[in-house]
Amino acid sequence: MKVVATIAAVRAARPELGRLGLVPTMGFLHAGHLALAAQARAECEAVAVSIFVNPSQFGPNEDLARYPRDMEHDLALLEAGGVDLVFVPAVNEMYPAGFTTWVDVEQLSAPLEGAHRPGHFRGVATVVCKLLNIMMPERVYFGAKDAQQTVVVRRMVSDLALPSEVVVVPTVRETDGLALSSRNIYLDPAQRQAAGILYRALTAGRQAWLAGECNAQALRQLMVAMITAEPLAQIDYVSLAEPETLVELDAVADRALASLAVRFGTTRLIDNLIWERRAAAW
Repeated sequence: MKVVATIAAVRAARPELGRLGLVPTMGFLHAGHLALAAQARAECEAVAVSIFVNPSQFGPNEDLARYPRDMEHDLALLEAGGVDLVFVPAVNEMYPAGFTTWVDVEQLSAPLEGAHRPGHFRGVATVVCKLLNIMMPERVYFGAKDAQQTVVVRRMVSDLALPSEVVVVPTVRETDGLALSSRNIYLDPAQRQAAGILYRALTAGRQAWLAGECNAQALRQLMVAMITAEPLAQIDYVSLAEPETLVELDAVADRALASLAVRFGTTRLIDNLIWERRAAAW
């Protein structure tokens, strides 16, 4: 496994890699990241992983400084997973002095996470666009847990005619349904137990819909009531939206994106399920 820190080194190594799958990460890797790398390994000739805690997607009051980092452990996991190339740039490699060019996927970045984290998706879209231009992968892999991110990135790739296919991999979950996240480490034992309410609320809403309730506001209220009953949970939003446009629904017909953001103390967690009649949920 080759570990490089500069754009020039990536470009020097790229011709040897053939059909490449890229997994962009911010490090502190877990089984969800490894599932992305495993799928890339199965579908491509070589696998690259980027590890970069991207400052431009954090707001001024967010957790950039304390975001968990463990490069040594991350590299050991990736080597054991058969990754070929790891790109670990410094901030000034990705954002050199005088950097002023940004990618903004306007309408899709505005609701949900965008409403609560202004500028977040401008940072995400810019860094992903830059990684795709640097590494030129045939495929790029994202987890379904960050549903809005996948919608934004797919639109960016389409609009800018970038030659990479976006692949979304199902969310990896704990036994109680909690989606794996690097931020789960912040939860104390009581908060960790309470956080299972996220998946239970999403699945209860889906069951009510499958049983015949189609009014979107009633379904949102059902999920809100379940989460509110957990004293340690504080809701940022609960959404039922059209999965491609992210427009909030009045009624749920055949398909919807149910998503939410909830705080447990200072830790903010997101999760989602795609509700559809004839397919497994994310």
